[in-house]
This record gives sequence, structure tokens and C-alpha cells, in this order.
Amino acid sequence: MIESAGLEHCLSFINCQLRDGGKSGTHAEGGVRHAVTISRQAGCGALAVAQKLAEYLQSHSPKDACPWTVFDRNLMDKVLEDHNLPTRLARLLPENTVSKIDDILAELFDVRPSVETIVRQTTETVLRLAGLGSVILIGRGGTVITAKLPHVLHVRLVAPLEKRVEYVHKEYNKFNLTADQARKFCLREDRGRERYLKKYFNAGINDPLLYHMIINTGLVNYDDAAKMIGDAVLNLH
Repeated sequence: MIESAGLEHCLSFINCQLRDGGKSGTHAEGGVRHAVTISRQAGCGALAVAQKLAEYLQSHSPKDACPWTVFDRNLMDKVLEDHNLPTRLARLLPENTVSKIDDILAELFDVRPSVETIVRQTTETVLRLAGLGSVILIGRGGTVITAKLPHVLHVRLVAPLEKRVEYVHKEYNKFNLTADQARKFCLREDRGRERYLKKYFNAGINDPLLYHMIINTGLVNYDDAAKMIGDAVLNLH
């Protein structure tokens, strides 16, 4: 399984893309490489689907192609690296804590970047990665940021709350979450992501017109979801 890349893997991917001059990978018409954005409800298996999607698309790419790479939590590491921001800033920037960031930064740094500056820098990084192609970008407003790029496919993953609670309860068992805590986690994450997109991009995360496809992972298993998305990418014009 292709794991969500750490910063080292991300940089290796980018070096590969730059080294070959943008000539390898899965191409759209006109030689532009495809990319995928995934918006998700908490607990619907977005990372698992993204990993399987990367494998599926890689299997349909030339042997010498740069690897399809998933950018999730590691995306903020790339933002910090791109803009020479303190690495420890990354833990302060989950999508569900945007309203608290200014206060926290004020306590930690004498000179602080504004939240708007960090969002702008994140936007620049998302556009840079999408431009390179062969990337799967999870969250961070990627759907809206890349909305005008014709080679990017936009996906929304949803699932019934009970299914998502069950998934979080199982996958986050190292934190000993109770079922009630898992439910609160899902609801809190959903609200935070909705606020993030509304506040900084003036968009509604549940607007179906933002996406090429919406998949219910409560009804469609992860392998089938990845194949559905992958086939759509391969047929994207």
C-alpha cells in the first residue's frame, strides 16, 4: 500500500517531477498531468481511499512515471518548507481550529504570520502541487483552490454518521476513544472543515456543484471507490 508521504517522500516526489521536466505520469489531453482533490466527512476513510487510488493510478501509469503521491497532513509540512515557517506551526493548523490560531501564535512568536497569510501560502502550495500533477490532495480547500484547473478531478466522500463513528472508534483505538467521543470527534471535525471553507474561500463544503462526483463510502467499499475515482481520472478531458 502506498502510504501518505512524509516530508521526505513529498520532496522526493517533487524532485522527480522537476527532474523529468513534467514529461512523465498520467497525462490529460495536451500533456497536462492529472490531479485529484478529495473533500471528506470525518471518518469516511478518505486516506484509505486515497492510498488505494494512488496505487490504482500508478498501475495505469508508465513504468518510468513519477509516483502518484497523497498529500494529507504532510501538506502543511510542505507549506512550512516552501515559506520558511517554523515547523512546530504545523500542529496549530488543523482545519477545525482556525478560530484559535491567532491567539496561540501570539503567545509563541514575537513576529507571527497572520492566519490569512498561512492560508494564502497553503493555497500557493496546493496550486504548485496540482500543477505538477500525479497528486491526490486531501482537504485544505483544495477543491475550491483548483476549481479552474481543467486537469483536476474533484471528489467528495461522505458516509452515514454511525458508520463514521464506527470507523473512528476502530482506527483511533490507540487513543482509547469511546463511541461517544468518536461521535463528538466526527461532528467537531465536520463543523471545523465547514467553517474553514466558508471563512477563507466563501464556499459551502456540502455544495454538490463543487465536485465531479460524490461517493458514499457507507455503501461503496474503499477498493471500489478508488477504482471509480481512478477510472474517472483516466477519462478526464
